[in-house]
Amino acid sequence: MAVSTIDVSHFHHTPFYCEENVHLLCKKLCNDGIANSEGSDLFVAFISNEKKQIPLWNQKASNRADGVILWDYHVICIQINKGDGPPLVWDLDSSLPFPSPLASYVSETIRPSFQLFSDYNRLFRIVHAPVFLRCFASDRRHMKGSDGHWNEEPPPHEPIVAEDGTVHNLNEYFNISGSDAIADIRTSSVKDAVFSQKHGVVIKENQLEELFSHISLQQPHESN
Repeated sequence: MAVSTIDVSHFHHTPFYCEENVHLLCKKLCNDGIANSEGSDLFVAFISNEKKQIPLWNQKASNRADGVILWDYHVICIQINKGDGPPLVWDLDSSLPFPSPLASYVSETIRPSFQLFSDYNRLFRIVHAPVFLRCFASDRRHMKGSDGHWNEEPPPHEPIVAEDGTVHNLNEYFNISGSDAIADIRTSSVKDAVFSQKHGVVIKENQLEELFSHISLQQPHESN
């Protein structure tokens, strides 16, 4: 089944601010009717590990032919398809089709068949988009040097403030440890946690496709 692609230039993108880019992406997908109005079919995935070094392929920021780059963390959006279609990955930094089917994205970007040292294993924090849009905040402090100057030019819009007034909690999302990863993702409590917990759930890279094969829009509505 063919997946319709969209011109990525229609979406806001500030290099090195992937968490804010995805925040705006989720809102636009909802506002444009591409996703449900409340974003109930969207999930935000923070990718990182204890060493803050994750290799991802087909990234536009790479200088290599294969597009591989070593990020400290990365953020993407995953959308559940209402029909029989596959889950879709929206990665504003990828050179792959936008969006890409999850299986293709895993194969071409995560490349699970590529043998990596354990220090480079990717972990995923999966958060339901409505929860993320309410709870996430960043005052961009992580992008400032000790002298107070920007390491990278910030986005033109105002910093994101959480619904409860929190001004910065980005570290709570991108700090990911293997000890946080869930062993068995097939239990109902795991699926409930994805939809309800502020920080979602942490899974290993080989569990990503399986998790989304178990998630459906019939899951309980998120709560705080």
